[in-house]
Amino acid sequence: MIDVQRLRVLRAVAEHGSFNRAAAALRLTPSAVSQQVASLERTLGAQVVARSTRGVTLTPAGRIMVGAAESVAAELELARQRVASLDTGVTQLTVATFTSGGRLLLPAALTRLMAAHPRTVLHVREGEPEDTLPLVRQGAVDLALAYHFDGPLPGGRGPGSTLEWTPLLEDPLHVVLPQGHRLAGRNALDLADVAAEPWVLGCLKTEAYLRRFAERAGFDPEIRGTTTDYFFARSLVAAGLGISLIPSIALAPGIPGLSSVPITSPAPVRHIGVAAIGGRDRPDVTTLVHALREQAKLHDGQ
Repeated sequence: MIDVQRLRVLRAVAEHGSFNRAAAALRLTPSAVSQQVASLERTLGAQVVARSTRGVTLTPAGRIMVGAAESVAAELELARQRVASLDTGVTQLTVATFTSGGRLLLPAALTRLMAAHPRTVLHVREGEPEDTLPLVRQGAVDLALAYHFDGPLPGGRGPGSTLEWTPLLEDPLHVVLPQGHRLAGRNALDLADVAAEPWVLGCLKTEAYLRRFAERAGFDPEIRGTTTDYFFARSLVAAGLGISLIPSIALAPGIPGLSSVPITSPAPVRHIGVAAIGGRDRPDVTTLVHALREQAKLHDGQ
């Protein structure tokens, strides 16, 4: 039988990348952490971590077991919540969201949820998908409104994961320029059309995405400003610092003096969806996912 405590230790090792840092987080000695991992390996008959002078990395077997550890942690947290609700009838629901998606989709969906489940106590936390999706897998968050670009979900699915992804809408990125810009009146732009322009970006991930698309278009973008807020990035465009690449749902509210122009196909796009642990009987979660899908239909294509 696999010891749950050993799974917890392995998950900490995976998260922190070393026995020493995992030990500090768990308030154990490095020797105790090493012994727990060694005991797990003996039970499995397989190596779960590869040790080196630079730290430890998970083996394929280790990745499977970390996925199992996260599933166990999530189930234990769900059981704790259910036990707590036996006396009160009150259910706790924690929702994570990224800023622009939450602003567009979440308020109306939460209103529908509360009408259908008035004894559900809601908690909302803001965060980027690379931070919130692992929290869903661990049971710290019940579902997450998230996005990804043309790669896989960040920190989302992996061996042993039961994470379920429900697509909501496609969120194409637009070039944002001052209204007086020579290209502002175009119906669409190829990124090669703006190869010589300086850029201001509202998200570090958008910068990485822009650089990939710019490489395909044959240029190296000149980045003059980076922010963590799309509204601020558009304000800098209005001030004349450069142009920007903004997801369509982050174009509201409008800023006077700016124009947004779609990008010709193949256009960069964010894939927005909701992540939750699959296979659970959570009527409140089901209601919220359905409500988010309905909200996404109202905005899809706008």
